Amino acid sequence: MAGLRTLDDLDVAGKRVLCRVDFNVPMKDGEVTDATRIARALPTIQELSKKGAKVLLLSHFGRPKGQPNPEMSLRPIAAALGERLGGQVEFSADCIGEPVRKLTKNMLDGDVALLENTRFHPGEEANDADFASALAENADLYINDAFSAAHRAHASTEGVAHLLPSAAGRAMEKELDYLKAALGEPVRPLMAVVGGAKVSTKIELLLNLVGKANILAVGGGMANTFLFAKGIGVGKSLCEPDLADTAREIIAQAAAKGCELVLPVDVVVAKEFKEGADREVRAFDAVKADEMILDLGPETTDLIASKIEAAKTLVWNGPLGAFETPPFDTATVEAARFAAKMVEDKDLVAVAGGGDTVAALSAADVMKKFTYVSTAGGAFLEWLEGKTLPGVKALEDSAANNQDEG
Repeated sequence: MAGLRTLDDLDVAGKRVLCRVDFNVPMKDGEVTDATRIARALPTIQELSKKGAKVLLLSHFGRPKGQPNPEMSLRPIAAALGERLGGQVEFSADCIGEPVRKLTKNMLDGDVALLENTRFHPGEEANDADFASALAENADLYINDAFSAAHRAHASTEGVAHLLPSAAGRAMEKELDYLKAALGEPVRPLMAVVGGAKVSTKIELLLNLVGKANILAVGGGMANTFLFAKGIGVGKSLCEPDLADTAREIIAQAAAKGCELVLPVDVVVAKEFKEGADREVRAFDAVKADEMILDLGPETTDLIASKIEAAKTLVWNGPLGAFETPPFDTATVEAARFAAKMVEDKDLVAVAGGGDTVAALSAADVMKKFTYVSTAGGAFLEWLEGKTLPGVKALEDSAANNQDEG
């Protein structure tokens, strides 16, 4: 991968390798309820172990605010990881200092250990230089495999990368490759589908995409603000009137940059927002004062599908309607399933992620059918916004500095 090193570029045999993963996973009664992030880290962990590294895993968990909190300990995750690796994973009661030194002295090549929550120390989120040095002093190399935390300039994601020879893990490498394929050097036409409740949370995203995409389809509650900005009544729908000027700016930018902006031509309305509510299909400009828009209509869904069919690359962020409450999940499910079919039938490159996107695509049962679905949340969104991610930049800087790998 251009710009940063990968596992292919480091000799890890016999080395103490500090590997940043994201094990901030859902837990209930001491058990992991969703192991997706653990599963995505396994290829890197297994490769390091197989190559004879002493693998020291770093992660945050929850928001302990710089203080030890037994309820946010990573100890239960060590057992869950061991089950998936088919061997014992040692656990260190701290991520720095004597506990780690003692642990590493007793580790054999290929052993894997999980260190305690990095956020038990205030220096983690402060990206404190002394804390970063304390992390680095028990390791020879650093691997970052936590793209989902790469938008944070923390000691374990950014600071330590400047202190040790550093590289991207396999999950990080894969994520960056797909994002490059989606936005950096896409096969065109490039289409972006953006949904969600509010324009206010995605202004930078929309402004960035109109400069990159050939087609931008806007759905969800935020589409109502665009209709309002064009002088169209939206009844009792979720809307941000104070962002009408912003919506008009995005419309103007799209026209100036040759990006086709797809807005609703018909909508699904109801007088009550509840499951199974009575609903009607209305033209986009025929919503009554006591109605609220809760989904895209069939004509709009078909229009989006036709644009997806013509595209070569698709970037998807956010649901197209109030998908958590059937029947207002129809547009999201149908469009997502159509995109999945285009991946299979026409080699469409479809990359999705951020916020409610994973839940929406899971509801449509297409998570494994898209080319790639990111679980990175905020990091994925910031990448789409065109922002520099500190964790990625640190790896690029490390590669550029051509550190001695010992």
